[in-house]
Amino acid sequence: MDPEKAHELTISLFSRFPGILSKMIGGELDSSKYNIFVGDLNWSFPVGLAAGLDKNAQAIDFFSHTLFGAVEVGTVTPKPQPGNPKPRMFRYIDEESLRNRMGFNNLGADVVFKNIKNSSRGDKVLGINLGKNKVTTEVDAYKDYVSLYKKFAPVGDYLVINVSSPNTPGLRDLQSTDKLKIIFESLIDERKKTPIPLYLKISPDQSFEDVGPIIELAQDFNLAGIIATNTTIMESRGAGGISGRLCSEKSKAMRRFVLGRVAGNKHFQVIGVGGISEFSDLWEFWKLGGKAVQIYTSFIFQGPGILEDIKNEIDKALIRNQVSTLNELLENIDQAE
Repeated sequence: MDPEKAHELTISLFSRFPGILSKMIGGELDSSKYNIFVGDLNWSFPVGLAAGLDKNAQAIDFFSHTLFGAVEVGTVTPKPQPGNPKPRMFRYIDEESLRNRMGFNNLGADVVFKNIKNSSRGDKVLGINLGKNKVTTEVDAYKDYVSLYKKFAPVGDYLVINVSSPNTPGLRDLQSTDKLKIIFESLIDERKKTPIPLYLKISPDQSFEDVGPIIELAQDFNLAGIIATNTTIMESRGAGGISGRLCSEKSKAMRRFVLGRVAGNKHFQVIGVGGISEFSDLWEFWKLGGKAVQIYTSFIFQGPGILEDIKNEIDKALIRNQVSTLNELLENIDQAE
């Protein structure tokens, strides 16, 4: 089946039968031992759902009743947009990877807002990923992010500024410090009115030389942290962003760099995403100083079983290190085995 069609059918099923389907795949955790604090937000499990899978916030009820510790919806833009011409999603099955050139296709802020308001997520952490419309000029890009922040800050637990997708022309040009500063400055008043953790999602394709000042800028403007990383460009594969195992090494390298740069700032979080497909990836991230990660492509290829596998490996690590909770383990991760 065409990958995008399969995706749409799956999200439709999840949205229509959230309770039944979530129970069939394992349901929620029955223990608080997996809880971790990411800033001031309490994730019930250290693995969350990355943006892009539930673009229109249609299946929050389903994902909130799985093992995911947090659910991030979007990317949402102020106005509805169809995205790029089809076909625009491609599978690399042997490499457990995807290439997409979707282009922020979504139903727009009003529909996504309504879907969030009508959802029942319990105490599950909800993130909302924000992007500019394709027709919005670079000069006016900040206006899109201001309008989205104003709309979604009252209904989310955290928000994400997305300027790192490779599929909207000119979007990655906004990753320069000068242009990011304009966006961050434009959000100051709204952030004061409705304070909510704000993250910046970065690309794995930037040089460390460029990313360093971006990290400093994010800290200067008191962002909650960085989400590292978005998809990577592999020109040999065609237009679009690559996710899954094929982007693993690039994403790991960027996460390692970011974590090293913010090691002394306990108030600044790094959420890892990109090529995370097994417990060893999570363990490596913890050893570097991170806490929470997100998955998307590995969930597509491995199914919900990936969450159960990670939970089982966490249980083994707790026993091996003679601690009873994940928080205890992370407090002494340097000595953990």
